[in-house]
Amino acid sequence: MNDTRSRQIVIAGAGVAGLTAALAFAERGYPVRMFEQAQRLEAAGAGIQLSPNATRILRQLGVLDRLLPAAVRPEAVVLKEAATLRELARVPLGQAAETRWQAPYLVAHRADLQSALTARVAEMPDIHLTTSGRVSGVATDSHGITATVEIDGKTIKAEGFLLVGADGVWSSVRALVDSAKGSASPRNHFSGELAWRATVAAESAAGQSFAAIGARDCVTTFLHPGFHMVAYPVSKGAAFNLAAFTRGERIAEGWSGNAGAGILTRALRGTAAELARLVEQAGPWTAWPIHTVDPQQPWTTSNGVALIGDAAHAMTPFAAQGAAMAIEDAATLADAVYASPADPLAALAVWEQSRRPRVAQVTRRGAVNRLAWHASGPVAIARNVFLKVRPPEKLAADLDWLYGWRATEAAVRR
Repeated sequence: MNDTRSRQIVIAGAGVAGLTAALAFAERGYPVRMFEQAQRLEAAGAGIQLSPNATRILRQLGVLDRLLPAAVRPEAVVLKEAATLRELARVPLGQAAETRWQAPYLVAHRADLQSALTARVAEMPDIHLTTSGRVSGVATDSHGITATVEIDGKTIKAEGFLLVGADGVWSSVRALVDSAKGSASPRNHFSGELAWRATVAAESAAGQSFAAIGARDCVTTFLHPGFHMVAYPVSKGAAFNLAAFTRGERIAEGWSGNAGAGILTRALRGTAAELARLVEQAGPWTAWPIHTVDPQQPWTTSNGVALIGDAAHAMTPFAAQGAAMAIEDAATLADAVYASPADPLAALAVWEQSRRPRVAQVTRRGAVNRLAWHASGPVAIARNVFLKVRPPEKLAADLDWLYGWRATEAAVRR
């Protein structure tokens, strides 16, 4: 095997997971070939929360400084009762977060994060990114992996020792792996949840309505049995990202689609009039069906394929950790491979085994959050009592396991 192939990483997907993986591997001296199916790098979704466990890695990879000019450091996460707008709890962020977890908690447009990652990738001569490239096949032999890539009607071969599937919940790499193993049932499925998204200018009527009932410099979550809504500033406070979550039927075999606004309107019954007015003013809303991926299925193969981020374990957004888990996956995978130069493929199974408990714990946290945020009756009363007697500092300490997480860092070749 020639030296280039023996060290080359092939990555499918140039979203948050793929771009982070490219940087993590390139920083450790590996040449990287990336293929993105889309013609242009366009970020799906709107706002994104980046907790310290993610921003710590972005700082290590030289991305954080590029993101900060477009991001916002919220001062707190505030939980409010949707029916009364009463504040239930407050988790301090801002400088308190940086002091406690040694990295900032940020909110931003997803496109701003992708732009920061792309700008850093462009500075790395060992990363070669090709758009309009879809990985349509993969073959393995004793010399490594060969990915078949379709680019504008032409077929090329990309060789390396590792193929990283970072191509999201509808991963073609995962489908290829499953097909090779004879698995016919898809791993991803509709969760039964819809995400409703809108971005409003701070000076618009909707923006002013939010400022009247929320907090301009915080992440505000409104809790209600039928839905919950998360709102926070983006674009340095010039706009607010709104995301509401309801139960709903499958609306599209993809990320976004059309759904009747009546679903959201009905979910608002019993909420404060000011909140209902905000939802009406913020429309039209885009509905996003939330799909998850069965995390129990394998993420790696012994012959050089690894799935990361949503391709491996897409989860519901109720812990606000989807992007953070993808960033952690990318960095820890590069660390594991780099730390095993004699047998890098053997490191894949070790990496997967080490990551599974962390991802499972975050998934459970998201399930608990959803249960608490949509609680009604005695459960809601118990939730409110707990939050009332729990000091803000204790609520922050409850997140140390999540936000204070650090990977065992291998030495990085600069």
